[in-house]
Amino acid sequence: MGGHYPAADLAPTAAVKIFSAGTAGCVADLVTFPLDTAKVRLQVQGESKPLLKGQRAEYRGVFGTIFTMVKTEGPRSLYSGLVAGLHRQMSFASVRIGMYDTMKELYTQGSENAGLGTRLLAGSTTGAMAVAFAQPTDVVKVRFQAQAQRPESGSVKRYSSTIDAYRTIARDEGFKGLWKGCLPNIARNAIVNCSELVTYDIMKELILKYNLMTDNMPCHFTAAFAAGFCTTIVASPVDVIKTRFMNSVPGQYSGAVNCAITMLIKEGPTAFYKGFVPSFLRLGSWNIVMFVSYEQIKRAVMRFQQS
Repeated sequence: MGGHYPAADLAPTAAVKIFSAGTAGCVADLVTFPLDTAKVRLQVQGESKPLLKGQRAEYRGVFGTIFTMVKTEGPRSLYSGLVAGLHRQMSFASVRIGMYDTMKELYTQGSENAGLGTRLLAGSTTGAMAVAFAQPTDVVKVRFQAQAQRPESGSVKRYSSTIDAYRTIARDEGFKGLWKGCLPNIARNAIVNCSELVTYDIMKELILKYNLMTDNMPCHFTAAFAAGFCTTIVASPVDVIKTRFMNSVPGQYSGAVNCAITMLIKEGPTAFYKGFVPSFLRLGSWNIVMFVSYEQIKRAVMRFQQS
C-alpha cells in the first residue's frame, strides 16, 4: 500500500496516512451504511424466536430488508447508529489502515520488500490494536442497528442517543459491557484486516509490476474489489458470530465459541454464511469506496502540504 510516488510527490508521513484512513473510512461508511444495517438485521433475525413452520421471515434479502425497514420504520432507520459508526471509523480505520505501512516497515526493519508473512503479521497487529482501542464504538453501533423502532408492536428503543447508549451500557453491564465481544472482534479484525490490506497490497503491487494499469483510480478500484471479495469469504462466519454475540442478552451464550457451537447445532453450517450477499455488497463496496478515497485523500493532503 506504500505505492510508488513520483519524485515530486513526497511519500506521505504516518500522520497523513492515519488522518487519510480515518476520513476515508467515514466516507465509505456514509455511502454503505444502509447495507450494513440490513446485514445486521438479517444476521440477528431468528435468534430471539426461531421461525415457526410456514411463518415468513420478516426480512428477506438485502434489498427486501431495506424496503421493509423504510416502509415500517421510515428511511432514517437505515442510518440508525451512524454516529457511533463514524466514531468507530475515525478511531478504527485510522489505526488499522493508517498504521499498516508503519508496522510493515517496523517488522522488515525498514527494507522495501515485505514477504507475505510480514504483511499478514502487520495486518493482524494493526487490526488487533484498533479493536482494543475502539471496541465500545462497535458495540454501540451494532445495538443501534439491531433495534427496530416500531411503536405499534410495543418494541421500545433501547437507547435514545449515542451518548446515552455508552452511558447505559457502562451503567447496566459495567465497564466490561462496552468491551463485550472484544475477543471475537479482535479475531475477526485480525482476519478482516489481513485479507483486506494484504490482498489490496499484493494486487496493487502485481498490477503495477506487470504494467497492467498505472497507479491511479482504475488500479485502486480493481485491487479494492478483489480485497472485498476475499475478505467476505474469510470473514463471514466470524462476522455472524460477532454480531450475534455482541447483540445477545447477558447469559444467552457463555462465550463466542459457545455461540458458534449453538448456531452449528441449531441452524447448521449454512448459518455462518447468513447474509453473504449483503456482506459482499457491503464489504465490496466499502473496500472500493474506502481504498479509492484513501489514495485520493492521501494525495490531496500531500499536495496541500507542499503548497
